[in-house]
Parts: sequence; structure tokens; C-alpha cells
Amino acid sequence: MRTLALDIGGTKFTLGAFEDDRLILRELRSTDREGGPQAMWPQIERIFCGWRDEHGFRPDLCGIGFGGPIDFPSQTVTLSTHVGGWAQYPLIAKIENLSGAPAVMDNDANVGGLGEAYYGAGQGLDPLFYMTLSTGVGGGIIHNGRVYRGADSYAGEIGHINIVPDGPECLCGSNGCFERMCCGLWLERDYGKSAKELLADPAFVVKYVVYLARGLKAALMILNPARIVIGGGISKAGDRLFGPLGQELTKQMPEWSRAPARRSPRSARG
Repeated sequence: MRTLALDIGGTKFTLGAFEDDRLILRELRSTDREGGPQAMWPQIERIFCGWRDEHGFRPDLCGIGFGGPIDFPSQTVTLSTHVGGWAQYPLIAKIENLSGAPAVMDNDANVGGLGEAYYGAGQGLDPLFYMTLSTGVGGGIIHNGRVYRGADSYAGEIGHINIVPDGPECLCGSNGCFERMCCGLWLERDYGKSAKELLADPAFVVKYVVYLARGLKAALMILNPARIVIGGGISKAGDRLFGPLGQELTKQMPEWSRAPARRSPRSARG
């Protein structure tokens, strides 16, 4: 079985070619946030056609992860806040016409959650909550090996819970959202430095994890997952982030909760 995988995020987009579960080709490019599909699609075409012509790669299936809300039944991008122009773009039809194979698309956090449940830090753990902490903040809920989507396919969108009453305005139109306080896009806009630079400062981390723990506490109290797995670019800070975060989360959780005791070093993955 050959699979073409495409991940579209606010900082980068990646194409991968798989032979069964083995990655055989991979290409990563920076995302043009303002250029949208008009800038990105020609690059996707060139990469895929190069793989087809040089390596004979022809997929049987295509899977797409997109960094924003997806209406799963209609297979369309609902909202594209971090990368402009993708809402209602016929991405499925374009990929199928290009590759000659059927395609399916989902929110990148749902896709990440499935990957961790089957191949990563969430194996054998149910329910599992996966959070992507990168340009934005998103979440995916995995139960009985499947994505829990809720009534309208938007379950798990933890980035838009309010953690700071009357806080700064978020791109969604509300205020003080988890994403607004913790994602890489807003950290850079608010502080004039990249998340990587900011998280190298222990004094900043101590303040940052207070907000991060508030959002994670909400997931723990509502879902009571067996594990939370955190991925995305900011998670690459590793122990500099997760040590203080674990301490802060333990302080914020009720004493009777056993969730902090289930914390594992494998529950944070880049």
C-alpha cells in the first residue's frame, strides 16, 4: 500500500510518501501565510510530479492534515486563520486529480492523535487527548481507536476555550483564548521574539506555563484522558518547558485527581 501524506500548517507544509508504514520520501517547505493555495499548490504539484517521474511513486491513498477546523462530512476547510485563502478551497478534488488516488482530509490535531494512538506515545491508552502546540493550538480526542468528532465534527478545539477573562482579542473573535495566550503566532506578535527564543528564558517559561496549565486542566477535567500527548513546534523545547509545566499543572489540579500521577516523559513529543 502506497500513501501520499500532506500536512499544511501555519509555519510549514510537508509531503510524505509511504510504502506501507515506511516513509520513503519527504519534502518540507515554509508556508506562505498570505499567499494561500495560489502560492502553495504549484509547489505541491512540482514535488509530487518529481516523485512520480523520478521514483515511480503512485499512491493508492492520500491523507491530508490541515491546521484549522475541518468540516469532516463535507471534507472542506471551515476556517483558515493562520494560512489565508484555504476556506472552501477544493483541496480534495485537486489532490485526487493530481495523484489519481482517493483522498481524505482532517484537522491536523485529529490526525496527530491517531498517529500517537497507533504508533506513538498513546499506544494502548484510551481515551487519549492529543494537543498540537505550534503556530496555533488544537486538540484531537481519540476513543476506541477512532476520532471523537462531536455533533458537528469540531470536538477537541481546545484552542478556543477562554483561559483569561477579558483577555486580548483572538483571531476567532473572542478574548483570552488558549490559542491567543499560548500559540507561537501570538507569542511572536506580542513579544517580538520567536517561541524558541522565549522558551530559552526560564523566567518567561514560569509565567507561560500558568496559561498552558489552565488549558490542559480543562482537558483533564472534562475528558479525564489516560494521557495527554503534546506535539508541535513549541513542544520541542523539551524539559525546559515540560518540567515547569508539570509542576504548575500539579498545583492547579484538585488534590483528589490522579491525573498528575499518570504523567510520563513520553507524553510530550515534538
